Amino acid sequence: MSKQPTLTKADLIEEVLRVTELPRKESESIVETIFDSIIESLQKGDKIEIRGFGSFRTRQRKPRIGRNPKTGDRVEVPAKKIPFFKPSKELKDLVNGEAEQAAPAQAAPPMQ
Repeated sequence: MSKQPTLTKADLIEEVLRVTELPRKESESIVETIFDSIIESLQKGDKIEIRGFGSFRTRQRKPRIGRNPKTGDRVEVPAKKIPFFKPSKELKDLVNGEAEQAAPAQAAPPMQ
């Protein structure tokens, strides 16, 4: 079983560096600012919508009774907020390779 490649924050910084040709410090700052903005908005309870990519928001989980897997004892799990990402239709299509197939279908109608 082979491990899937993982895109890391450092990889994103390298990509910004490559595309913009900005100094490394500025590229780092750009990536950090984006992540910090998303985190700060989620902490405030705001929804973040990035057109063509998806949206981030929080969901409330109810308190529940769980089990300690080691001992089998019952454990109270408190209510909490969890971050939730919903991909856009465009992102889903791109991931599934449907964008290339859909592009020719959306071409201009034939001339009469």
